[in-house]
Amino acid sequence: MHKYDICCVGHITLDKVVTPESTVHMPGGTAFYFSHAIRHFDDIDYTLVTSLAESEMKVVDDLRTKGVDAHVIPSRHSVYFENIYEENQDNRTQRVLAKADPFKVDSLNNIESRYYLLGALLADDFPLKLVKHLSSRGLIAIDSQGYLREVRDQNVYPVDWEDKLETLKYVHILKVNELEMEVLTGMTDIREAAYQLYDWGVREVLVTLGSLGSVIYDGTDFYPIPAYKPQQIVDATGCGDTYVTGYLYKRAKGASIEEAGKFAAAMATIKIEVSGPFCGTKEEVEKRITTAEEIIPVF
Repeated sequence: MHKYDICCVGHITLDKVVTPESTVHMPGGTAFYFSHAIRHFDDIDYTLVTSLAESEMKVVDDLRTKGVDAHVIPSRHSVYFENIYEENQDNRTQRVLAKADPFKVDSLNNIESRYYLLGALLADDFPLKLVKHLSSRGLIAIDSQGYLREVRDQNVYPVDWEDKLETLKYVHILKVNELEMEVLTGMTDIREAAYQLYDWGVREVLVTLGSLGSVIYDGTDFYPIPAYKPQQIVDATGCGDTYVTGYLYKRAKGASIEEAGKFAAAMATIKIEVSGPFCGTKEEVEKRITTAEEIIPVF
């Protein structure tokens, strides 16, 4: 059976993005932003597994025309998100107007990969049985944000991850922001929280601090990753997904944790300067690392 370098599993959403300057309707979700970003790198073997309603199949058709290998699991509905940003783009309010069907083990039986990114949008997207199954075939990467979202009357509320102790022992790479880190561990100190997440099983803990940079812990060392100051701030939607894209891409190519973190941060900076997904090149990312003003995280 063919084995991919990276497989992203996740729903493609319908997104309504509201900023002080504009309101834009567009596709979204980890699956969308990750796929559009990584397609710009032709030296990685990538596939997407997504689930959405027939009415949104044109989004997958567009990805396929751009060279993305995609497997589609039909769903009764697509996920519909509303993202509302304040002047400070680090602050976001979300509502969920529709939900898609969760993923199941039998839907991924024929997909082999070195890395599986589980792009959870909501807490019930990936049952524990599926995470355990995929971890026996490749390394699991997760962005915690979806696991910490509870939908009540269309509004999204932060909640703790119900099965975190069982799930995290199968997770190799976990990305959290400061709020998610605190919800998961009950700790506000980055070092103490990272120690805890590592003790629970995570081998590479990625803590993003928005415009202040990020910190990565591998059980031995803490790596302070600078943020690269953008030329302008247009749209922060998808920046976290773009960061994960850069990190997984470089790790899959054999890069060190620090090198992968810097590449990830530079990708996120280039993405925030435009509306929509990342559309730069590897050369532009590498140039940004060497030329942009750095903001070093303090922790």
